[in-house]
Amino acid sequence: MSKSVAIVGTRGYPSYYGGFETLVRELSPYLVERGWNVTVYSRKGAVEVDDPHRDPRVETVVTRGVESKSLSTLTYGLTSAAHAARKRPDVALVMNVANGFWLPILKARGIPTIVNVDGIEWERAKWGRAAKTVFKRGAQLTARFGDQLIYDSHEIGRRWSKEFKRDGNFIPYGGTIPPQLDPVEGLAPRSYVLMVSRFVPENTVEEFFSAAEALSRDWDVVIVGSSGYGGELDQRAQDLAEGSARIHWLGHVSDDEKLFSLWQNAGAYFHGHSVGGTNPALIQAMACGAPIVARNTVYNREVLSDAAQFVEPQSDAIAKAVDEVLSDRRLQMELSAGAIERQGDQYTWEGVCDLYEQLLVSACAGTAESTRSR
Repeated sequence: MSKSVAIVGTRGYPSYYGGFETLVRELSPYLVERGWNVTVYSRKGAVEVDDPHRDPRVETVVTRGVESKSLSTLTYGLTSAAHAARKRPDVALVMNVANGFWLPILKARGIPTIVNVDGIEWERAKWGRAAKTVFKRGAQLTARFGDQLIYDSHEIGRRWSKEFKRDGNFIPYGGTIPPQLDPVEGLAPRSYVLMVSRFVPENTVEEFFSAAEALSRDWDVVIVGSSGYGGELDQRAQDLAEGSARIHWLGHVSDDEKLFSLWQNAGAYFHGHSVGGTNPALIQAMACGAPIVARNTVYNREVLSDAAQFVEPQSDAIAKAVDEVLSDRRLQMELSAGAIERQGDQYTWEGVCDLYEQLLVSACAGTAESTRSR
């Protein structure tokens, strides 16, 4: 008899917004192929019903919520959890500790839960005091009511073990290896620096923008991303692009082929994320063979090992490190090959999806034993 899983806490399927959505795009068809009935809870307007990449065997349920920076996750999580409680799947895969508030709803119906805790949200600078309090309380409730936890990095697992006395399962993200793609029009291969990031302070966006002004004297600079809600950083990106013909702000890019081409042909990819564990965009950049310059953090070093150049979060240091990579074709080749090898050894979607299914099966069986605890 087939098993059923409800996936709660993402924007839906298929969505191209962030890491959770990338995971759902890979995991949902994988589980269907293995006989699972998969229901993904979605937000209104967040997915295209006629998306050619959508697997029609994956059921999507659109629920209501408040679309705002601070209330979206909580309100959509509540309506999704309430619907799933009525439907009673064999197991619920819940994304984001903010949804820890709604785990008792699922527990009351006897539905085992597996929670991907994501990063340490209450330390992100983009959130105000109230939002940070909500995330911290959600984490406490997740630690209390979540049957099994998933951490996407070993360091996140150590933080949870220390702060919440909960062990869990290490399951990172995977990468898709693309074919050789043509460069994006107007950009010569290996002659531009690329940044792909949500515009929030902890992603070193402001420091990179300052570095971009210096770098643009000799190199093209390509910026992909936005805040999602407008604001000072979006305005700064627009001003940079309008002030220099060599700075290109593309906004959010949902076309995977275009994004993969940007990574594949970049002369340097700057990854400035400082919190959040294993970053899906970083894994995909590795799969595309981008020569990587990364902010020096415990998370980035865990993922990249020696397959990158590491830099402190100062604009002068970023500009210097990026310029060195852009100026040295041999170094570019070494970093590119190292990134591809590291991703292939440690971060594949086949391996990731297999670990998720193992955990889902064990939860349905009532054992919920860790597939890979640290």
